[in-house]
Amino acid sequence: MRVQVTLACTETGDRNYITTKNKRTNSERIELKKYSPRLKRHTLHRETK
Repeated sequence: MRVQVTLACTETGDRNYITTKNKRTNSERIELKKYSPRLKRHTLHRETK
């Protein structure tokens, strides 16, 4: 039931990370604070398709 999702930076639009999530428990899109190499700081990353 786990699927791979891509996380994109909200400020630059770069798709920096790939992670997995459980569709049964998390049906909505996930948001995590991750490191953005282009900006050299932590930013909010959202799930993309």
